[in-house]
Amino acid sequence: MKVSDFDFDLPNDRIALRPVSPRDSARLLVVRPGDSLEDRIVRDLPDLLRPGDALVFNDTRVIPARLSGVRDRDGLTVAVEATLHKREGPDRWSAFMKPGKRLKAGDRVRFGQGSDAACLTGRLDATVVGKSDDGLVTLAFDLSGPVLDDAIREAGVMPLPPYIAAQRPEDDRDRSDYQTVFAREDGSVAAPTAGLHFTPELLERLAARGVSTHAVTLHVGAGTFLPVKVEDTADHRMHAETGEVSAETAQALNAVRAGGGRIVCVGTTSLRLLESAADEDGTVRPWRGDTAIFITPGYRFRAADLLMTNFHLPKSTLFMLVSAFSGLDTMRAAYAHAIETGYRFYSYGDGSLLFRAA
Repeated sequence: MKVSDFDFDLPNDRIALRPVSPRDSARLLVVRPGDSLEDRIVRDLPDLLRPGDALVFNDTRVIPARLSGVRDRDGLTVAVEATLHKREGPDRWSAFMKPGKRLKAGDRVRFGQGSDAACLTGRLDATVVGKSDDGLVTLAFDLSGPVLDDAIREAGVMPLPPYIAAQRPEDDRDRSDYQTVFAREDGSVAAPTAGLHFTPELLERLAARGVSTHAVTLHVGAGTFLPVKVEDTADHRMHAETGEVSAETAQALNAVRAGGGRIVCVGTTSLRLLESAADEDGTVRPWRGDTAIFITPGYRFRAADLLMTNFHLPKSTLFMLVSAFSGLDTMRAAYAHAIETGYRFYSYGDGSLLFRAA
């Protein structure tokens, strides 16, 4: 399919720069293919689900993965910025870097310092050990393991999406706003944003309704922010992300399905991970590794029955995914309604509850 098939016009004032408070007061557009759209709020979710259904959350935790520093070479220093993408080892991360084209293997990078060599936070040094065709740079840090994690937390800032960062700087509120109540496992550079709508009170009401909750882990990489640069979806390649579905979660979800319940993925990240772990018949297997699954219209879903997700960028892989899930014409109409009626878009915006097309 053509990437242009997934384009639409979005007024700039529809981009949410802050989340609503409380989180579960966000609007929720219910999309049932072949039926009328329904305007609700996230707090209504227990009324929209059935006893026996299962919510699947991504329990990844966002790290302050944007690092500023300088590159040293032959006595000359140049200011650089790295957005960490994926951990490759105890001391290694792949990253997108600005400027990146002139970096080469052997370059030393000192994070936590400005171009005038003044220390900003703490010393965090790395060596460029590789570059790939997809724009990623591999950094070998002088520190390793938990010590490196602590240094990144001290030197880094929260990697707000470009469409927010272009309109305001990151601040202390984002340290909590850009984190879900499920966050447990450090490793993401972007939040699984559908999870941002949940509160302890909403989770209590869902449990009282008989809806179970289950966790998977997919560490979201910086590639989620990158635009699709090809004209045909068949030519696009996703960046790999690391995830895990535990044996306990797999067993529980298979039992839900066997009992007639539905699997409701909270966010495209949990859906992509479950689809990576599922057999052709929909059986979810324990799974751990990298996934680069790219879902476009024509994909046959195996595990997910419903999807709760935010509103996504035009021509993005995520809008392609929701179009595959509920139908392209259905999602075009849903997004047109959302824009016309004032829904807030993107990471800090409102949500949608999508039913799967036949």
